[in-house]
Parts: sequence; C-alpha cells; structure tokens
Amino acid sequence: MANQKEQNLKLNINPEVAKGTYSNLVVVSHNPSEIVLDFAQMLPGLEGATVRERVIMSPIHAKRLLMALNDNIKKYEQQFGAIVEPTADGTVPYDILGKA
Repeated sequence: MANQKEQNLKLNINPEVAKGTYSNLVVVSHNPSEIVLDFAQMLPGLEGATVRERVIMSPIHAKRLLMALNDNIKKYEQQFGAIVEPTADGTVPYDILGKA
C-alpha cells in the first residue's frame, strides 16, 4: 500500500504462505482501534462457514487497503471487463474469463 510515490518493497514469503487460502466470504467487524477481517469458506453440503484466516489491522491500514483494492479492481476491469454480480438464482451472466 503505497503513498503517492511508488515504493519498491521486497516481500519475503515462505512456501506455505505462498499457497494462499481460498475465501468466498469475508466478515468485517471493528472496535475503536482495530478492523478485523475474518476470511471464511462456505462450501456446498456443509452447514455454516469456516473461518480460514483472521487479519487484524489498524483503521488507517484498513482505509489504505480499501484504496488499494479500489485501484486494483479498476485496473482489473480495464484489462478483463466488468465484474458482474451473480443473479438471484446464483448464475453469472458471463463465462469464467469474464466475457459476456
């Protein structure tokens, strides 16, 4: 999350973390000093959702994350087309590549 200037930041990541964690649900909560993001999975045939990762950050870092996500979504949509919400029946009106 950079300021106005580009920052060259070298990130070190171990192989286990590099695998990532799939999430199709995020629950956001907060108190006066922290924003909490619970990344969870809801899978067919299973009751409820399982929290896979919890990320806790300060409000200023959460705001910077919001700005970075907005910027990246705009760039993604410029490259691949608009991201469309599923319809009420759960279908998505485009193929897996995002093309109508």
